[in-house]
Amino acid sequence: MAVNYSAKEEADGHPSGGVGVPGGGAVGGGGGGAVKTRKPDNTAFKQQRLPAWQPILTAGTVLPAFFIIGLIFIPIGIGIFVTSNNIREYEIDYTGTEPSCPCNKCLNVSWDSPCTCTINFTLEHSFESNVFMYYGLSNFYQNHRRYVKSRDDSQLNGDNSSLLNPSKECEPYRTNEDKPIAPCGAIANSMFNDTLELFRIDNDTRTRIPLIKKGIAWWTDKNVKFRNPTGDGNNLTALFQGTTKPVNWPKPVYMLDTEPDNNGFINEDFIVWMRTAALPTFRKLYRLIERKNNFQPTLQAGKYSLDIAYNYPVHSFDGRKRMILSTISWMGGKNPFLGIAYITVGSICFFLGVVLLFIHHKYGNRNTSADIPN
Repeated sequence: MAVNYSAKEEADGHPSGGVGVPGGGAVGGGGGGAVKTRKPDNTAFKQQRLPAWQPILTAGTVLPAFFIIGLIFIPIGIGIFVTSNNIREYEIDYTGTEPSCPCNKCLNVSWDSPCTCTINFTLEHSFESNVFMYYGLSNFYQNHRRYVKSRDDSQLNGDNSSLLNPSKECEPYRTNEDKPIAPCGAIANSMFNDTLELFRIDNDTRTRIPLIKKGIAWWTDKNVKFRNPTGDGNNLTALFQGTTKPVNWPKPVYMLDTEPDNNGFINEDFIVWMRTAALPTFRKLYRLIERKNNFQPTLQAGKYSLDIAYNYPVHSFDGRKRMILSTISWMGGKNPFLGIAYITVGSICFFLGVVLLFIHHKYGNRNTSADIPN
């Protein structure tokens, strides 16, 4: 038996009339129930009739694309590379593993026995703009899964209940001597605590370089993510009553600074440390050196000395410590990789364009020039 569908039925995807079945009778609109069908709706999407576009790769389109990419990427790469090379940067490794290093005497320092050392160095070139002082660590895996999770964001955000009852994620640095640790967790417990001071040496006279300790943290971290417990903000000792300091800290969190707006959980050194690094070799901003006027460089070329309170042990895990002085540009710090990448990609595209142009010029008309037998 044949079944006829009208145009309307085609559009709806279902027949409107009855379908004869053996044994008599019909199933359809007059039979009391619609026929179920697995036919997709007659739409452009379900019937795969949507308009499509497929590029046809010819020599007239591919060759110009290679040359254009090459001509655009190479100048951009050169500009980025030159900008990166214009950034002044000076790095000092003060780990002390070498016997000749002044900090070698502090190599096996422990958390509770500070040591001081002084390293003299010379800047060959002046640092003209604002200078950023970083501390750098190597072979320190802040990206370990359990290490990253070992913190209580509610406690750091000033929640009073979390202050006295930290998250279990902070184990084994959740409590100490039956008191909750503030701030809890492995990240806070391992906070970098070396003290760095910079001096300029002029005619055997040491002049301290002023280092700015505020403005080194992200605004959102300082004003949103990190807050002291609610209460009398002028008395942090009372706010943190009933808690204890992290195991490896020499002093509690409410004694990190003498200024109220940079103390407790909103201390910027602490906030910078709590933003974990993705790689085992990293640097974090430590201090700022602002340019006083436009007539003198921020750091003149000459002799300097770095005084270090060597508190942070790294020798046990074969780590290294560095101090970095650097200027910045519109693209950030010194990083020649991006410029090299642009130059490399542009050069490869331009070279492929030349090769393909030669192949097309030599072999492109071979098929059209062949003799066709009659």
